[in-house]
Amino acid sequence: MSGKVSPSPSRLLDGVLVVDLAGDPGAIAARMLADLGAEVVRPVGPDGDPLAALPHRHAAWTHRARALPVTGADDPALTELLARAEVVLDTPHFPGAWSLNPALAPQAVWASLTPFGLDGPRAHWRGTDLGIMAASGNMFCTGDPDRAPLCCREPSGYAHAGAELAFAALSGLASGRPQRIDLSAQEVVAVANMATPARFPETGFRGVRRGANIGKTREIWPTLDGFVSFGLRGGKARVPSLETLTRLVDTPTLHAIDWANFSPNTAADDTLRAVEHDVAAFFARRTMSELYAIACETNLMLAPINSPKEILASEQLAARDFFESLADDRRLPRSFVTVREPTAPLRARAVDAPAAPAPGPGAWSGTNIIELGSGAAGPIATRYFVEHGATVLRIESKSRPDFLRVYALGPNNPHGLEGASMFDGLNPAKRDVLFNLKHPKAVELVRRLVVEWADAVAENFAPRAMKGFGLDYDALVAHRPDLVMVSACLNGQTGPHKDYPGFGGQGSALAGYNFLTGWADREPVGPHGTITDSLAPRFVATALAAGLLHRRATGRGVYLDVSQVEAAIYSLTPWLLEYQDTGVARGRDGNADARALVHGAFRCADEGEVSDRWVAIVAWTEAERDALVAVTGPDVAAYTATRRALDVAESLQTVGVEAVPVQDFGDQHTDPQIAHRGHYVARTHPFMGDGLYERNGFRLSDATGGYDRSGPTLGQDQDWVLTDLLGLDPDEQAALTADGVFD
Repeated sequence: MSGKVSPSPSRLLDGVLVVDLAGDPGAIAARMLADLGAEVVRPVGPDGDPLAALPHRHAAWTHRARALPVTGADDPALTELLARAEVVLDTPHFPGAWSLNPALAPQAVWASLTPFGLDGPRAHWRGTDLGIMAASGNMFCTGDPDRAPLCCREPSGYAHAGAELAFAALSGLASGRPQRIDLSAQEVVAVANMATPARFPETGFRGVRRGANIGKTREIWPTLDGFVSFGLRGGKARVPSLETLTRLVDTPTLHAIDWANFSPNTAADDTLRAVEHDVAAFFARRTMSELYAIACETNLMLAPINSPKEILASEQLAARDFFESLADDRRLPRSFVTVREPTAPLRARAVDAPAAPAPGPGAWSGTNIIELGSGAAGPIATRYFVEHGATVLRIESKSRPDFLRVYALGPNNPHGLEGASMFDGLNPAKRDVLFNLKHPKAVELVRRLVVEWADAVAENFAPRAMKGFGLDYDALVAHRPDLVMVSACLNGQTGPHKDYPGFGGQGSALAGYNFLTGWADREPVGPHGTITDSLAPRFVATALAAGLLHRRATGRGVYLDVSQVEAAIYSLTPWLLEYQDTGVARGRDGNADARALVHGAFRCADEGEVSDRWVAIVAWTEAERDALVAVTGPDVAAYTATRRALDVAESLQTVGVEAVPVQDFGDQHTDPQIAHRGHYVARTHPFMGDGLYERNGFRLSDATGGYDRSGPTLGQDQDWVLTDLLGLDPDEQAALTADGVFD
């Protein structure tokens, strides 16, 4: 951390004092809050900043913080700082990080990130990124089926947990009262599995490693100079891309496929292999840049597996002014969000900022959010708010339902669009209303809801969609000057590639996560859960939270543009800085970590009918390695191979060595720490019946959280919206129904 503090690109959190006591797992949180305008102060003791041992992470995450030299925990300067703090971030008991008494900051929101939570049967367990990923179920599904489970070579668990820590701190501020926040990194990353673990009691699906494949077909393809991500998957959203690919490849095999009705799950294996052969040959004759140029020109859902070289040279990022330069000309991301405030003068009604919720209820109680969009990245972001008291109203359409509903259609689903378990799991406790946004009367009713009811609008459509509806920010702010709105598409709202279509798999490729995950002698694979879909929502939620707090403090609205790809790249800032310093694009290499003496997954004995058992073990110091070998002997792999993973973990944790079972989705339901934290909430869906819904990773000491019902059915809250919110009488509703407004 240099003496000169870089100015924040935003002032949404102007006047908020954040004391950053966090070690590496939570360091990104302070940088995010600083980017939003908070004043961040980082106390540094006589031994220096422990993060300085990781120079690229130190430069990345303390870029906007002010260092405060102190003599120790009892330094009056530190005591005075904590007494004034509004937010304190820490990672108690993480090696080298501060572990102070929260009573030192009695008026603050004190947010603590730990591997497993502050209390419970495994709260004392050691866990760095490898252990967190192992405990979450995510690592079990990452990698190749014939090799050990993998984690990303950059700490993706820290990216998930640190970003959620930032949102948790703002939620504490939203409550309007001091809070002690307890965030479990295990829970945070468990949620990145996209609601699949919650369905284990019904499906029995424990997870699987598929390597470069998604289901029955290939997802990662070699090119002349690298790899690209392209999914041979069906569904309405992918049909245009598959038809474009057919014209490009131009072989009889592809022309013979009816893409409108194609599904890799029902297609014959010989057909899939023939298609893969022709597609692979087309990709193998071209470079990544050639293929991406074709993708951007034709809207083909294909993305290069980017290294830092391609990321730093991106014309899309350059057009959006994503990077700023340090004094030594190295570049790092300017922020994870682009902020635009309205230029029009405020109306009188906007001056009365909403009050904070009363003690007890959820931190976001009284906040009303309208959500437009589909899939995962947008809905996951608003799920944070609904868990903590906000009312989130989804706008859907019978004629164009969320594609996650459509994906569920098939012979094994008796409930049709209402039988989509992923949609249900990502949207618990939300309200739902049907509007045909191609109808001008529907648009006018949605506009009324924005003006008369909503505090914020969240959307993740492609950039042109909202403008086409007449519901873009410029159109809405003319009627609601204090509106807070966030857009969260793949590449952002501006730039030459803004209209490029893609899902999380393409986002992970563009951002660098695929490049960093896999075995050096095989294709890159990328972390399980398509990381932009699972990671970006934490950044979207943090931006929206800051916007809402800004409105509460000033009466002013704001427009927030979050690119899912940029959020993921932002989380890899240390990797980009390392490349600029060394010229080496460090890539996938199994579970290797150059800083650790032992760092990997070791096979364990099968447990009854359940095989594929592993334990993650880490030794960072010689003392830890000596303690490990004292238990296992010199051949760690031989020791673990004859023992249960949990037995190995408990034996090693007892002697101070990080060891965590690589849990599958079934193990999440027998994990005593998950149970202690009440991770799963039981609710009943009107069609699918009883089910479990996952809470996110943090709990507030003086605010409730959870879900009051399952995910919504189509138009489940139509009467409440039309009658109670819009005041339409039965005759008006009948006329609008006949006119197709609710189709």
